[in-house]
Amino acid sequence: MRLSVDHVTKYSYDQPVRGVVQSHRLTPSAFEGQTVLDWQIEVSDGTPGGQFRDGAGDRIQSWSVQGPVTEITVRVRGTVETVDLAGMLKGHRETVKPEVYLRETKATWADPGLVALAAAVEGAANPLDAAHRLSGAVADAITYSPGVTEAQTTAAEALAQGAGVCQDHAHALIAVARHCDIPARYVSGYLCADAEGAPHEAAHAWAELFVPGLGWIGFDPANRCCPDARYIRLGSGLDAQDAAPIRGIARGPGAETMLVTVSVAPGQSRSSGEGPSSGQSQSQTQQ
Repeated sequence: MRLSVDHVTKYSYDQPVRGVVQSHRLTPSAFEGQTVLDWQIEVSDGTPGGQFRDGAGDRIQSWSVQGPVTEITVRVRGTVETVDLAGMLKGHRETVKPEVYLRETKATWADPGLVALAAAVEGAANPLDAAHRLSGAVADAITYSPGVTEAQTTAAEALAQGAGVCQDHAHALIAVARHCDIPARYVSGYLCADAEGAPHEAAHAWAELFVPGLGWIGFDPANRCCPDARYIRLGSGLDAQDAAPIRGIARGPGAETMLVTVSVAPGQSRSSGEGPSSGQSQSQTQQ
């Protein structure tokens, strides 16, 4: 499947800042399930810095913007050819051991509610069956409901209120998997809408669980499936903050507002962001 992406992140400051430094994880992963046909990252008035591929196999690129500046736009455009591998991460080169992803974080700490949910593995025929059972249990326990949680919401909090978005589903699955000694990690990426137009965020997230003999396998409780040809994988981490596509710091006292728009559409690459989109999302936060 050929997917075109147009992803714009706009940062605004209520007073000029002296400069901004960012670290991007915005280049699709290299593995058998996807091939980048073209990909461009632009930062308004930005200067690219060093880049490297980290131990998890993600490409990291630094950028800097010299101030004074009150607005910065990061735009990602490109086309990726994808193949359905039933969620398996085949041919992905990384050096980090799976056991690293047994570490708890604040967002993925398993409280008594999540520990109880992890009981879904009881009676599992094998590790793969256990992973599917955990993903199904999370999907049953947390209803997809945009706008009811925030970026800082933890897995325990999302489970307690019984609703959340893809970030919350991923955090909850990671929490219960790690409680069961299954290495699990957060994955950021994109998702093209299905034919029925089911609601979701085009800027998407899911979890990967490590299954002995098979390796890393993706699970998306928000859509009750494993990632297929509709998905583009960007990168991974211990949780959403660790796997964030853009991380950075602004030098100055100005308060920051972030506006994100993402469109993912099947078909050929476009020279601009114009044109129809099968899936799109928009969010705004104030810090």
